[in-house]
Amino acid sequence: MIVADRKPLDEIKALVKDYKKVLTVGCGTCVAVCLAGGAKEVGVLNAELKLARKIDGDPIEVGAACVERQCDMEFLEELDPLVDDYDALISMACGAGIQFLAERFPEIPVFPAVDTSFIGVNRDVGWYEERCRACGSCVLGMTAGICPVTMCAKGLFNGPCGGTNSGNCEISNDQPCAWFQIYERLEKQGRLANITEICPPNDWRNTTPRTIVQPRYQAKQQG
Repeated sequence: MIVADRKPLDEIKALVKDYKKVLTVGCGTCVAVCLAGGAKEVGVLNAELKLARKIDGDPIEVGAACVERQCDMEFLEELDPLVDDYDALISMACGAGIQFLAERFPEIPVFPAVDTSFIGVNRDVGWYEERCRACGSCVLGMTAGICPVTMCAKGLFNGPCGGTNSGNCEISNDQPCAWFQIYERLEKQGRLANITEICPPNDWRNTTPRTIVQPRYQAKQQG
């Protein structure tokens, strides 16, 4: 799931300082699970924003809405009758949802209320661990399911640096060395030969936005 954190109130307040009537839009999936941008968080933000602006002597009118997913255009349709009544929108979705909301309503400013942190896993209630950075060149099959891009502080594809220290990373004794973990797991699986295979470097120059259409849907898109 995508994990996010709400921006500080002062930052959000600064973003909408020139607007008198704002609609705050939550998202009912990832950001709701991590308590950053669901319906409850929309209500909390609106209450804080109204109070802060009232104290400043610059009252604001805020509306609230929450859709199932902001990263899916069909769920944004329900906002069509609402947005014309507002000067600006505040999105509490991830970066992808914010961009889709802005695309749906290009004539009205859309401001982010959260910072998208990472793609993570649920370790426990309220406990999320980053496991993927969506680099586009997955090597998990070779590295025994441990991501060197995410788990290595330097994102090294081909073995540890000189700073590995008894299984820990040089940046902190609390940070395990990803390649030490990869070695141990490959050893248990009898696949240590993978260590000697060289993964080509990721072409980070290719920073154009990626689009993926699953094969079974290609005919539909082309038609």
